Amino acid sequence: MDDITIGRQFLKSDRWDELRTTQTDQKKKVPFPPLEKPYPSDAKLIDLVSPQDFTVGKIPLIDAIKRRRSHRIFSPEALSLEELSFLLWATQGVKEIIFDSYGTKRTVPSGGARHTFETYLFVNRVMELPTGLYRYLALEHKLSWLCYEPELYQKMNEATRNQNNNAAVIFVWTTIPYRCEWRYSFLAPKLIALDAGHVCQNLYLACEAIDAGMCAVDAYDQTKMDAVLGVDGVDEFAIYMATVGKQVH
Repeated sequence: MDDITIGRQFLKSDRWDELRTTQTDQKKKVPFPPLEKPYPSDAKLIDLVSPQDFTVGKIPLIDAIKRRRSHRIFSPEALSLEELSFLLWATQGVKEIIFDSYGTKRTVPSGGARHTFETYLFVNRVMELPTGLYRYLALEHKLSWLCYEPELYQKMNEATRNQNNNAAVIFVWTTIPYRCEWRYSFLAPKLIALDAGHVCQNLYLACEAIDAGMCAVDAYDQTKMDAVLGVDGVDEFAIYMATVGKQVH
């Protein structure tokens, strides 16, 4: 088959009857994978504003939907820590851990409650946060500081194929496919792709709710992006990203 046909076959994945007779790791009683990528015991953690304390993001949903569009030019204004907290909660916030830690219920849907994503952030302009690379710990609603080096912005720009757009924050979502493969085996790729869209759309609407803008980016350099994030590109790899900043009026 040619590449276009292969791509269409992926989109049409419809092997649910076959899955019922497949011995997935879940059916084999293999322990379910961790709900969150572990972090070092000595990691520097930063508290975020709790969802119960949010004062931002309260415009009517219909207005956020009407205003939604992609923004590629941002003002030099910084996001507040509360605004960033809101965006992170809106895209991956955990509402409930399902019995026996099997899965999580979050602010976005995921097939089988598998939620394969980890959220990485290149912070450029956020009040109270130094510039650098972070990871969002959704279960704790905290940030984990990863690193900073003078060349980091340029490395990120090369990884985004010069699409940093002077953003205040660059969101990069990685996927850990096994979280979904454990239950859905060969159907996992399509489900992961669908779930990524749920996350990105929530970010679009949440940005509009705080007078920020964003642009989803899929044309990044896979190898360079994985290297910047420090992931192996096999069991965890970048799958989607977005640039975020305050709108220019």
